[in-house]
Amino acid sequence: MRFDGTLVTWNDDRGFGYIEPTQGGERVFVHVSAWPKGAGRPQVNQTLSFAVEQGPKGKRATQVQLRPLRAVRQAPRRRERPGSATWGLATRLAIPVFLLVCATVAWLWRPPLWVAGWYVAASAVAFMAYAMDKSAAVGGGWRIRESRLHLLALVGGWPGALLAQQVLRHKTSKAEFRGVFWGTVVGNVVGLVVWASP
Repeated sequence: MRFDGTLVTWNDDRGFGYIEPTQGGERVFVHVSAWPKGAGRPQVNQTLSFAVEQGPKGKRATQVQLRPLRAVRQAPRRRERPGSATWGLATRLAIPVFLLVCATVAWLWRPPLWVAGWYVAASAVAFMAYAMDKSAAVGGGWRIRESRLHLLALVGGWPGALLAQQVLRHKTSKAEFRGVFWGTVVGNVVGLVVWASP
């Protein structure tokens, strides 16, 4: 009868070790003479097939055969697709809600038209700043300070910054940065309402 097991100890100087049977029970003594010829030196953690015989000091392994190591099948890692990052709920709602606020402000207080142009220009500058910082991060160049990115968002460039974060996959995983960024969004929108109201 044959058994399966794993070589758990091996004394290379003395030429023996012990096998731990897969089905459990006491460890089984194994001598180098039971090792298959041409199999190389015994190595701890090798999986084996063996028979058992009664030796002068108890059970011992004989007719040892090596088992090929079973390849552990790993679930294929999901590769991130290049392109935009995942749009969370706040990210998806931010610009539509802002447009609704702008429409309400325009209807109630009629702010000058240059305000809309300011947001477009500031957003374009913010988007370009994120693109430059992303390029520097990849190429090891000079980075743009986070405080400057936040300043651009605060003065009205946050819609462009938000788009850049998603499209360029930049600054989307750093929780501290994201927290400050959303603070600048709230601050800018509140500032717009306060400035436009009579």
